[in-house]
Amino acid sequence: MKQQNELNYGALIVRVSLGVVLLAHGLLKVYVFTIPGTVGYFDSLGLPAIAAYLTIFAELAGGTALVLGLYSRLVAALSLPLLIGSVWAHAANGWLFSAPNGGWEFPLLLVALAVAVTAQGGGAFALRKLPVVDGFLPEALKP
Repeated sequence: MKQQNELNYGALIVRVSLGVVLLAHGLLKVYVFTIPGTVGYFDSLGLPAIAAYLTIFAELAGGTALVLGLYSRLVAALSLPLLIGSVWAHAANGWLFSAPNGGWEFPLLLVALAVAVTAQGGGAFALRKLPVVDGFLPEALKP
């Protein structure tokens, strides 16, 4: 039983860490870079404006859901395209995130965290269930 508790607390730490980082990056795009600035950056990458809006929404909603532990596996799995896109966006900047414009080291770590949450679930203190959606989830993504 002790080992199960340790795994649950480990999953909690990974889930909340990923959620806080996603939430922080969403808030950064809204309050520091501003929404028009974020749209402009995405445009400079050749991405449509809708991608910037969807990214901001995904980071804010997904980060909040992960912090609360609402369908952690599903949210983490759905965040993977966004996070892999972040690795792509930073790929030309080199490995280290301290490089000018940030490297791909940190985004790759976030991909690993999302894979871990997808694999192990929300852990301790996760709110877990939204009854309306529960019947539609594949068994592997249920909390």
